[in-house]
Amino acid sequence: MKRGETFSLEALTTYKEGARLEAKSARGGLPNSLWETYSAFANSDGGVIVLGVNEKERDRLVVEGLADVRKTLKDFWNMINNRQKVSSNILTDSMVTPETIDGKDILVIKVPRAERTSRPVYIGTDPRTGTYRRNFEGDYHCTLEEVSLMIRDSSLVTDDNRLLTDLDVSVFCPETIKSYRNIFKLIRQNHLWNNEDDAMFLRRIGAVREDKDTGKFHPTAAGLLMFGYEYEITAIFPNYFLDYQENRTNGIYARWTDRITSQSGDWSGNVFDFILKVIPKLQADLKVPFMFKGNYRDEDTPLHKSVREATVNMLANADFYGRRGVVVQKSAEGFKFANPGSMRVSLDEVLQDSASDPRNGVMMKMLAMVEYGERAGSGLQGIFKTWRSVYHCDPKLEVSTSGGVDRTTLTLGFGGKQPDITAMKQLYAYPVEEDWQVSMVNDSLPEVAYGRSPEPVESRKREDVDWKERIGEMKSNKDKVLYVLSLNPSMNLEAVAETIGMSRIGVQKIVGKLKEEGILYREGSNKSGRWVVRDD
Repeated sequence: MKRGETFSLEALTTYKEGARLEAKSARGGLPNSLWETYSAFANSDGGVIVLGVNEKERDRLVVEGLADVRKTLKDFWNMINNRQKVSSNILTDSMVTPETIDGKDILVIKVPRAERTSRPVYIGTDPRTGTYRRNFEGDYHCTLEEVSLMIRDSSLVTDDNRLLTDLDVSVFCPETIKSYRNIFKLIRQNHLWNNEDDAMFLRRIGAVREDKDTGKFHPTAAGLLMFGYEYEITAIFPNYFLDYQENRTNGIYARWTDRITSQSGDWSGNVFDFILKVIPKLQADLKVPFMFKGNYRDEDTPLHKSVREATVNMLANADFYGRRGVVVQKSAEGFKFANPGSMRVSLDEVLQDSASDPRNGVMMKMLAMVEYGERAGSGLQGIFKTWRSVYHCDPKLEVSTSGGVDRTTLTLGFGGKQPDITAMKQLYAYPVEEDWQVSMVNDSLPEVAYGRSPEPVESRKREDVDWKERIGEMKSNKDKVLYVLSLNPSMNLEAVAETIGMSRIGVQKIVGKLKEEGILYREGSNKSGRWVVRDD
């Protein structure tokens, strides 16, 4: 059985044992290995156990049948409800069914993926010795590291909400707090928290909390990770490591043209400063169509949002106790985002059901307050949709276990293609205004023609476009020139200069630079031709 495939009784003999299917003869009664497989499926992505079926040579399943299926069924329920044998029963009656194939009785047991609050599911009374997981090689005994992660994830409250009573606010980097507050104030200008001092503001966002026993305030784990110094963070999270690796030369990650690590000592090393440093580098080479949002050119494209979302997703789901750290890689082939820890929900749920269960919920909330990341769970779905539309290839989301270390990797590859700018425009959340061709006549309102053809197909006044006000609010002369020429491609440079209040020589210099950059070019003769603004 493959991932996502529904078990079919009719197709049983065509299956092979694997990560989602286990066959056991059970001729002599319930085998001890049954409970290892039950634990393994429950702690992985679920699977089907079939009793009365044996795997013969060449990976062929053969139905042998059970001598007494009713007794086997009764024995199974007795054992699975025995807490000395198995830690918990996550099955319902409908998940365990007697079936008949060619006159032979078998028992089909469909084991779901256990909810994280029920994990680990283990044999006996000690999770350290009785916890199993499943891979393509079969059931394997979990390491203490894997068990510890399952136990931490089982809490109803995310681990980053934990109060660190041995620390005080001196572990925070004041410059990071200032950066966060400046962004918060820019986005939420009228918010009441802007009037609070730093101590109260940090309490409001969950970076510090009161110890009810002593009445003193201490950092939360999320506050330490977001705003702390690296050497203070590693005292609590010994394996904490943030790593940005860039190679734009040949796509080989062995030699870096740029690298940022949390251990360098020349910056705070905390999560928020890492985000501020890394996201602009990731976004630096992304194409920006000539699009306006309100009165300004919108340079935050759907691709920019996807890269930002991928970075935040990685950090919000990272197990900062885990080995190998958080690694972001940028190359000519695309981007990779890797973090220690598996997903807290199944891959199917992540990609199909908009499931949202970040490992670091308090941190995610802090980032959402400054408009980094999605709280609705649509983050990964949005990333996949954007990437498929713009690059016409699928991102890859993989969860691997190597040496007892869980790791989640998201790969956003370019597939050797340039972005499809037309497809990107369709993903914007507001109307695509560049479809309008505008002819300005003195001080009158612009005449607008809808359509992309050089000759207008229909003209009418558009009274809700105050082009003069828009130009007046633009700070960049370059944007003013591009805007005017996109509205009236036939306008000469003298008219452009008069419209935006510049000298003709100044406009000519800007146009020359735009042509050198490939953003603007002339189509047709100087007298009767037109300007074309490239957005690809």
